[in-house]
Amino acid sequence: MSHPKTLLLTGASRGIGHATVKHFNAAGWRVFTASRQDWVEDCPWAEGVLNHIHLDLEDIHSVEASLPLLREKLGGRLDALVNNAGISPKGEEGERLGVLASDYGTWLKVFNVNLFSTALLARGLFDELKAAQGSVINVTSIAGSRVHPFAGAAYACSKAALAALTREMAHDFGPYGVRVNAIAPGEIETSILSSGTEQIVERDIPLHRLGQPEEVAALVHFLCTRGASYVNGAEIHVNGGQHV
Repeated sequence: MSHPKTLLLTGASRGIGHATVKHFNAAGWRVFTASRQDWVEDCPWAEGVLNHIHLDLEDIHSVEASLPLLREKLGGRLDALVNNAGISPKGEEGERLGVLASDYGTWLKVFNVNLFSTALLARGLFDELKAAQGSVINVTSIAGSRVHPFAGAAYACSKAALAALTREMAHDFGPYGVRVNAIAPGEIETSILSSGTEQIVERDIPLHRLGQPEEVAALVHFLCTRGASYVNGAEIHVNGGQHV
């Protein structure tokens, strides 16, 4: 009897992460989630709370310290690691933080969560990924390749760096049968959208609508299946054509 495949996803409590967890669960995967928030009660399956790991990606030492617990829970194999957690700090009035408004603490916090923890998690769980011939998906952003009206400078730079990390990991992990890809969402209908997004939809998105979290989740799932078995080191735009 074959074992169900195993997913570990960071930042599962809302939006894209929440939709992705639901999609993989419906496809019969064992789902483990890790985030700074506690388990969200409205999630759709009973074992969710047991398979949730409290992980503060801002605290790099705690990420390293959590690895033994993660390994124990995974039980030797990890078919998919989805690095979805990300933070995008705003100013006191909700404004974007450009370079002039970003202090060192902001840069460090954003890069710890959006970049450094991702590299350390993949490194720490590499044996489990290798055992499963697994797949890593990094969630980047349209803001990683162009200035965005709402996403700040530290966030944009961290996402550009995450695209580069995806390349590096694809190169390093590929020889072991572990594929690494990124998806770059544009304006997806979640709670983190800023007011003013309506103008972007009409002006910049050829499909003239927001994306749905499930549309992103379905792509993440596809990248972890046999249909994508020769896709490695790619960054796929999920933005309705906004990047054109």
